[in-house]
Amino acid sequence: MLIFVENITSRLSYTLDFIFKERDLKYELTLDKNYFLDCKSSKFNYSRETFDESVVSMIPSSILFREGVYNFSINKSLFHKEECLTINEKTDPFASIFYILTRYEEYNSTLLDQHGRHQGKNTVLYRFNWHHRVMCDHWAEDILDYFKHHCGFNYQKKIHHPQIIPTFDIDKAYAFKHKGLLRTVLANFKDLWKKNADKLLERKMVISGSKKDPYDNFDKIYEIHRLGFDVKLFWLLGDYGKYDKNISYKHKRHIRLIKKMGKIATIGIHPSYKSNSNEFFVHNEIERLQNILSKHVQNSRQHYLKMTLPNTYETLIEQGIENDYSMGYADICGYRAGTARKHLWFNVLTNQKTKLKIHPFAYMDGTLNEYLGMSPEAAQEKIVELFMEAKKYGGDFIFIWHNDTINDYGHWLGWSQVLEFTLRLREIFD
Repeated sequence: MLIFVENITSRLSYTLDFIFKERDLKYELTLDKNYFLDCKSSKFNYSRETFDESVVSMIPSSILFREGVYNFSINKSLFHKEECLTINEKTDPFASIFYILTRYEEYNSTLLDQHGRHQGKNTVLYRFNWHHRVMCDHWAEDILDYFKHHCGFNYQKKIHHPQIIPTFDIDKAYAFKHKGLLRTVLANFKDLWKKNADKLLERKMVISGSKKDPYDNFDKIYEIHRLGFDVKLFWLLGDYGKYDKNISYKHKRHIRLIKKMGKIATIGIHPSYKSNSNEFFVHNEIERLQNILSKHVQNSRQHYLKMTLPNTYETLIEQGIENDYSMGYADICGYRAGTARKHLWFNVLTNQKTKLKIHPFAYMDGTLNEYLGMSPEAAQEKIVELFMEAKKYGGDFIFIWHNDTINDYGHWLGWSQVLEFTLRLREIFD
């Protein structure tokens, strides 16, 4: 496909790479009118230039040809067979892809929750009920189908078999064990004051060794690995705080556990709650994990999914992180970047494609149970809907659980079946 443009920008190339190269298709950009007109194969005019009626054309939105971040009026309209964004009243599926894939709207947004996070319910995707769909892939394939019908472009849709990638955040390795004398005594006093006799008894039984710690479900994670899944763990090693409550990274049992799990899973850092505002903490926590594992740490996912653009990703790049798994929301399920495909992060402020790979996730356990209040049965229906998007349009099916949520403990009673169901999706639908 030959595409005529008035200016070749990094934003345009990034968007077209997603449309074409992600699908093993070729394209060429040209600024030369004569070369464009002499072309006898598939061609498309994406500019304000006027050619004769035989040339298929679209006047583009300015977003792919500007620098910096601006506020645009956003609405929707129909292009070919799919609704896409109208940006300042221009219907443009190319610009739509860039706007969603880069999370453009988050750069200027001040609509944050109590944890300083962007909420899915405040996004353009949610506004148009597109959040559960891989909209960037919908638009990419709509564009290619349009080219097939109007420009004679040779395009055949592929059959996809998404890889199921279970990931686990280790916020608290244990509920009761290895907390140290002071934390254990204070926890006992708290339960006495709240008259929580059951928890007092349970703590006593776990510490004495007569009962297994309810968060010690690493054998279940090991079993998932044994079934052939590429398990990824994200370990919280921040100093103790209000939202960072794992046991000490210095504890010998904790170190032994991390090393043991590192033999069967890829372990990444889970940067602490407070680290999002201080690069010093991120550096220290990555260094702690690297010292334990004796290897370079490549993967990261933000604790509480606390992420601000571009700061969080710039920090991760500075610290040598190569893969981030934070691309999703806590309050809703779905595809934050409009795709299930891994892709390189584009920094809208610097106008550059970076080397940081973004791995979007489709859902988190706490979103289904705690934020949306779903039953396990309703959750399974939602998971099928999300999975079928990846199956139809490509990408990996990544999801988040925690070591404390997979054992039917407390308000997670009945939820282990949801994890087991997710692991069988390819078996069910392939």
